[in-house]
Amino acid sequence: MSRIGDLPIEIPEKVEVTVDGQTVKVKGPLGELERTFKAGIDIKVEDNEVVVERNGEDIEARSMHGLVRSLIEGMVEGVSKGFEKKLEMVGVGYNAQVQGDKLKLEVGYSHPVIIEAEGDISFEVEKSTNITVKGIDKQRVGDTAAKIREVRKPEPYKGKGIKYVGEHIRRKVGKTG
Repeated sequence: MSRIGDLPIEIPEKVEVTVDGQTVKVKGPLGELERTFKAGIDIKVEDNEVVVERNGEDIEARSMHGLVRSLIEGMVEGVSKGFEKKLEMVGVGYNAQVQGDKLKLEVGYSHPVIIEAEGDISFEVEKSTNITVKGIDKQRVGDTAAKIREVRKPEPYKGKGIKYVGEHIRRKVGKTG
């Protein structure tokens, strides 16, 4: 019994969901997403809702039930509202600039680091230290934000680096005289 998998997904206005076998296409005002799922899960569109049911009680079908429902819900939310991750740069001389579809980071290296936007991803920079990653695909937004954070991870002594907004960096005590 999957508590998450049994819940229906409401389809908002201006969003269209089509199911062709195991392939789900979601089209909305922000774009279009498509994903193919493994067999063992039945996906139906009924009365402006998406219903996900498993067609067996084997362990794989039970484990995929909630996951498939969550992925479809993310697709519907992505094409209607979109997703975003916010990052913050801490350090003297650290700054970011958007150049077309590329993000240029200057984070204390001898060269600037350039990160290209993949697919539907877009970057916004506020005050040259706050970066916002936006897109309709939740996984791609998270991967791109993690890639940006990986350029200069926050260090525990001074707290310098790139971190998510709201992330708490565990601080260590440095050397004492």
